[in-house]
Amino acid sequence: MKRCLLAYVAVLGTATLADAHHSIAGVYDSSRETTVDGVVAQYEFVNPHPFLVVDVRRGATVERWQLEMDNRGELAQVGFTEATFRAGDRVTVIGSLARREPYRMYIRRLDRPADGFSYEQVGNRPQVRSRAR
Repeated sequence: MKRCLLAYVAVLGTATLADAHHSIAGVYDSSRETTVDGVVAQYEFVNPHPFLVVDVRRGATVERWQLEMDNRGELAQVGFTEATFRAGDRVTVIGSLARREPYRMYIRRLDRPADGFSYEQVGNRPQVRSRAR
């Protein structure tokens, strides 16, 4: 009985982790890129992928975009921290649109004009120009 329970927990844990860490190509369509310019509402430096929530004004309407980044470990290696972005930061972002969800993208390039910070996903590695906060 104990072995069955341990096997069940192992399978359940593996399935949960696999769902939590998805394939970028499965969620985002690299052939559909767009650019958004907006203001950071939220920044979460979390595993497996940090993300920004950005408010984008289109006339009288505000769209709330969820923008996913490269994995946390690689971003930390190039200087990202919990303080890299703050609510109110203006950013311009180019990225791959989500296949199924509106207002969601995977960041390929991000610029913060106020201080010259620039992040770009080049191949499988993130690159930063200027220092992250």
